[in-house]
Amino acid sequence: MELRDIFVSTMAGAAVVLMGAFYALFYALGKLNQHRLSLLASSASYLGLAFATFMLIDALQLRGFWLLVTAVMLVGYLLAPMAIWRLCVDIHDSNAQHPKGRKTLRSLITRTDS
Repeated sequence: MELRDIFVSTMAGAAVVLMGAFYALFYALGKLNQHRLSLLASSASYLGLAFATFMLIDALQLRGFWLLVTAVMLVGYLLAPMAIWRLCVDIHDSNAQHPKGRKTLRSLITRTDS
């Protein structure tokens, strides 16, 4: 392994973490505020995550089992924010009020301007 590969793998690993965080953040903001731009930014972040993952595979010369691990990681990063969002929405009943009078997540999502 060359010094260049070590540098690229370090930067690609950091990019994987950052792009994964940006993907989750923009996905949640896009769903919460119903902004298409945030959802578009989440898709761009995921593409950045995939690109960084492929850079990591190349720099570390991953083969065989480790390719499967990275594929599972990419699928996990894709589905986790969607599953967490769905869990949050399903947990909060639309008719239930928080005990301290705060609004529930669903009431924020389905707010009306009346």
